[in-house]
Amino acid sequence: MTLVSAIICTHNRDSYLGAAIDSLLAQDFADFEIVVVDNASSDRTREVTELRSAVKYVYEPVTGLSVARNTGARVATGKILAYLDDDAVASPGWLSVLYAAYQNDEKLAIAGGKVTLIWPSGYSAPPWLSEDLAGNLGAYDLGDKLVYIKNPGLTPRGLNYSIRSTFLAQIGGFNVNLGRVGKNLLSNEELLMTEQALKLGWQVAYLPDALVAHNVSPERLNQSWFFSRSWWQGISECYREKISGRAGLGQLGRGSERLIRGLYKSLKHLGDPAQRFDNLVYTYGQIGYLSAAIQTMVSAPKEAK
Repeated sequence: MTLVSAIICTHNRDSYLGAAIDSLLAQDFADFEIVVVDNASSDRTREVTELRSAVKYVYEPVTGLSVARNTGARVATGKILAYLDDDAVASPGWLSVLYAAYQNDEKLAIAGGKVTLIWPSGYSAPPWLSEDLAGNLGAYDLGDKLVYIKNPGLTPRGLNYSIRSTFLAQIGGFNVNLGRVGKNLLSNEELLMTEQALKLGWQVAYLPDALVAHNVSPERLNQSWFFSRSWWQGISECYREKISGRAGLGQLGRGSERLIRGLYKSLKHLGDPAQRFDNLVYTYGQIGYLSAAIQTMVSAPKEAK
């Protein structure tokens, strides 16, 4: 086995993919392999990959990020699986920092690091973008010290994410009912993984020096994208609760309480465009959550027949 497998799952991102692969080729770590999982791309993904030597190319025809991640894990030979997004760039010491953390803690199951944002040419952070909403673009910063994650809501970002292969095998891989599929923005698969790890007695860590920079695509600097992202986040949360056995009438109460709180905070921050928009987006996500909860309850009797 190699020590680390660096895996990029990609779907029609050939304009970013080359830089992501090149950042892995420039790592200061010796014993690792690079795996690119082409998740049903129709662009130049294969060509971009094969222009770079020593990269393992795998085609996965079934769309879905969790499906692609499981495919990458299946063909990888590393003890540690390090996932980098196709539109991200890893710092030269990324793999070294990740591997050292696992070596120093045999109970470490999941680790990820700080994520900074790369704004597209001619763009900067808009005035309506709060620090919390920047997290929807991938930003992740818990400070400059090692943090062991106890709250699943603080779990490392999937674009800068590593996992011990034995733990992934123990839980049966990434849950394919969560995670992005095509243009839908389902998520929460990493949050579920953290919940599972903590319940089984494993550790989850934030490593500030495992630094990755994430390219922000121009279409994501539109307020409508944030509403869509929040809607899917609400649906994802509902699905995660269902998988965890927490679906039911209680979801209506939780979702309604959060919706009212979001509306109240939106009105409270009328004079602050960033906080106002943040809370409006949050509120919209609760509508998505409630709609998914109601749909689940309506369909449950049919599934039971």
